[in-house]
Amino acid sequence: MDDTSATVFVVDDDPSICQALDGLFRSVGLAARYFGSAQEFRKSIRPDAPSCLVLDVRMPGMSGLELQRELAAAGDGIPIIFITGHGDIAMSVQAMKGGAIEFLTKPFRDQDLLDAIQAALDRSRAQRQQSAALAEISRRHHTLTPREKETMALVVSGMPNKQIAARLKVSEITIKVRRGQIMRKMQATSLPGLVRMAEMLKSEDGCERANA
Repeated sequence: MDDTSATVFVVDDDPSICQALDGLFRSVGLAARYFGSAQEFRKSIRPDAPSCLVLDVRMPGMSGLELQRELAAAGDGIPIIFITGHGDIAMSVQAMKGGAIEFLTKPFRDQDLLDAIQAALDRSRAQRQQSAALAEISRRHHTLTPREKETMALVVSGMPNKQIAARLKVSEITIKVRRGQIMRKMQATSLPGLVRMAEMLKSEDGCERANA
């Protein structure tokens, strides 16, 4: 599992657990950082790289479930693996509904934790790739003029050129020219591709409003 570009963050107030996990992670080449409380983790600066969080449920101060809710509210999608020595079904359900990768009860098998970490880091990489793709599409969209953005919205709605021209009170030739400019600036090779980009931008806009 050697992955020098990824980091596993561990939040657990039990030093013996952190020491045991450190030995396990070193044996498989995983880089890790350890925190004794949720508050300490919140204050940390994380590297711009794939990562996941191994999180104890019950700790002094903020609990693991409370930290999960806070991260979600802040739009922080770091994948979380819960570990606990005092878990119950209600906690497990709450954690999984909140998007956790796994909920492991101590003592757990090393391989179960490593498998969960692998899944979490895979999710982190996918999230980062999606974010990068969305940022690039957003950058392209910002190069469109206001009229091109207006035209693009109608194009991806399925409206034909003639109706778009009538709606915007311009010639059909003008719309054809704009469509060509939009496809070039958005680097779209087909209308379905442009529609997918528009859906991604719409999803981003909805998330921004929800987090506002």
